[in-house]
Amino acid sequence: MPLRKWIDLPPLWLLLFILLARIQAVRLPVGRLDTALTDLLAGLLVGGGLLLMSVAVVQMRQNHTTIIPHRHARHLVTNGVFARSRNPIYLGDAMVLLGLIVHWSAWPSLLLVPLFMWLVTDRFILEEERWLAEDFGPQWDDWAARTRRWL
Repeated sequence: MPLRKWIDLPPLWLLLFILLARIQAVRLPVGRLDTALTDLLAGLLVGGGLLLMSVAVVQMRQNHTTIIPHRHARHLVTNGVFARSRNPIYLGDAMVLLGLIVHWSAWPSLLLVPLFMWLVTDRFILEEERWLAEDFGPQWDDWAARTRRWL
């Protein structure tokens, strides 16, 4: 795999977006909303996102397929968390980003969440979906018809 493909990975994009949100929270604060409810929401989003990612990774490992983007899957995983979302790891990434934005009261950075989701879709998901359609044909078609891309 070329070096640029190793650099172009979703966790690195997530870290960049988290960094942007943190910079906005520190350099351009818009008013801290520090309540038990926002703390709970932030914790549920970050914790839920990490849990969702972990469960998806375990399921992919159990099915002996890759978790690394830019590689073809060996098996199509359609059960467990993949029965609810075709992209639970990317969904977990977006949840972590949103949770940190809420935690930091970085309200203008809420715009980063749909931007992150668009970027992940454009740079990773569309290519992965093309490969899955090529590699798994009708099995992919059936899963894609009954399972949403995000949630």
